[in-house]
Amino acid sequence: MANHKSALKRIRSNSAKQVRNKYQHKTTRNAVRALRNITDKTEAEGQLSKVVGMLQKLAKNNIIHKNKAANLQSKLTKHVASL
Repeated sequence: MANHKSALKRIRSNSAKQVRNKYQHKTTRNAVRALRNITDKTEAEGQLSKVVGMLQKLAKNNIIHKNKAANLQSKLTKHVASL
């Protein structure tokens, strides 16, 4: 167990950040899944911008790798264009 005051604080802050990152990541994955299931093109185009923003935010905060975010955005854009 940690002996220093700063180490104890780091443990608390890390756990809080882990919960927040897990929530954001799971929410984004659910949004991606929902976007893939949409069959209406206009609705999908509206959702695409929201999902892309979520992916970029995750990549910016290093929750997911920037290339993974780019690949997902590319695949989703192609999917929406093919509707």
